[in-house]
Amino acid sequence: MVSTDKSCQLTRALRRISRPAICTRCLKARRSVTVDVRSDSIQDPTDELEQSSGLGSSGPLGALSDSFDPLRASRSRKKQLPPSRYQFRPPKYDRGPLHPHQPPPASDPSSRIFVPGPFSSSRVEQTYHNMIAPDILTLCYQHNPPGYRPPPKAPRLRSWDDSSPYHANRQLRGPRGGDVLRLLRKPITFRNIPMIERITVHTFVKQVIKEGSAPLHVAGMVLQAITNVRVQTHKSRTGEAGWNLVPGKSMAATATLKGEDMYHFLGKLVNVVLPRIKDWRGVRATTGDGSGNLTFGLDPEVVGGFPEIEINYDSYPQKMIPGCNITIHTTANTDKDARLLLQTVGIPFCGKVVN
Repeated sequence: MVSTDKSCQLTRALRRISRPAICTRCLKARRSVTVDVRSDSIQDPTDELEQSSGLGSSGPLGALSDSFDPLRASRSRKKQLPPSRYQFRPPKYDRGPLHPHQPPPASDPSSRIFVPGPFSSSRVEQTYHNMIAPDILTLCYQHNPPGYRPPPKAPRLRSWDDSSPYHANRQLRGPRGGDVLRLLRKPITFRNIPMIERITVHTFVKQVIKEGSAPLHVAGMVLQAITNVRVQTHKSRTGEAGWNLVPGKSMAATATLKGEDMYHFLGKLVNVVLPRIKDWRGVRATTGDGSGNLTFGLDPEVVGGFPEIEINYDSYPQKMIPGCNITIHTTANTDKDARLLLQTVGIPFCGKVVN
């Protein structure tokens, strides 16, 4: 009798374990749904699909995938694969060129300061690469036939003719002519076609001496509006009692343009601002520092002709709109090549041409 009771209790316990973990109401609802689907005359759309997938079939590829062991393949590899760039976390700060952890360049997508783009180029940049650069290369091309040998150059320092006993043991004489230290012009090839490197817009505000820092703030806002870059202010290094100039006082502002902002500013300057100047002959041909950098100035009335200033002209005090000096830095070695480049861009020159 006791054994019979124990067997009954064991059977009940097994039934409880094998019983599904769902309530009776849910089971009845599922049974009713299945009965309705079976009784429905509409064909199930999944009946047309294949019951077995081709990916699960055991073919030659399936047998190869079953026998592949990635751990054994990685251990048997003689040379390890290079790490992915996404596994490298660049350092947050650049601690110098001698630090073992160097940040990647700004052009690397893994860099913290990476900026995608530019996705489109300005009209001036497209004109330079498609028209101006090939034209300059054609105009400045120097053809040397096969077998051409340049004539030997004379020594730069001249020796004495020994016509006097005082010439003995003297140093060599310098070359003839005054302009002997001029930079030599290298022949232009496809590797060194002159191009615009950067543009610097600078203004010196004299009104700061009498009226305080307000004119400098207006000048900085004007430069930032026409250049689209942040302006950097400069302080006076020395004092001048006659001008009431105090050392350490902010007196000037500068904006340096590169890339897309440079081409946009140059396009506005050539197409909008300069043609509207009345009785203006052009930039003097004598400008330049001898190394391919040209500078010219604009009056306050001309600066007010920029589209950004003209559309909000009432927002700026008329007497505080400053003039500015524009320096165009090029990769040319001589002012002649830089002048030729800027002429093709659209900047006119006047006066005596100095090579």
